[in-house]
Amino acid sequence: MSFAPVLATVSASSAVTALIGSNPIRFRPAGSAPQGEVVPYATYQQIAGGPENYLGGLPDMDGSLVQIDIYASTVSQAEAVFTAIRNAIEPTAYVTAVRMVGVDPDTKNVHLSMDTDWLTSR
Repeated sequence: MSFAPVLATVSASSAVTALIGSNPIRFRPAGSAPQGEVVPYATYQQIAGGPENYLGGLPDMDGSLVQIDIYASTVSQAEAVFTAIRNAIEPTAYVTAVRMVGVDPDTKNVHLSMDTDWLTSR
């Protein structure tokens, strides 16, 4: 099983790094953002995946469903990060769902989420 090159794709975008930094980029695997992380930031996690199976041969690529969550102090800031990440991803993958999750009751951060579908060659 191959994993989608989400971090490499997003971190290569200057539009993204202008918003969420580059050293280090505030784009981390889900659950690994430090307590009190500077906003805006985003997390990602592969929530499903599997080989592209064929009747006539072995799979040559894998599909991945990756969820990306964006946290920001305002809706406009969250939307700007969303747009930059979407634009970085869409030449390679598809955005298949977008959700305005709301405001986190503890941190008061705005939370947007998107699902992305990737095909990764083996």
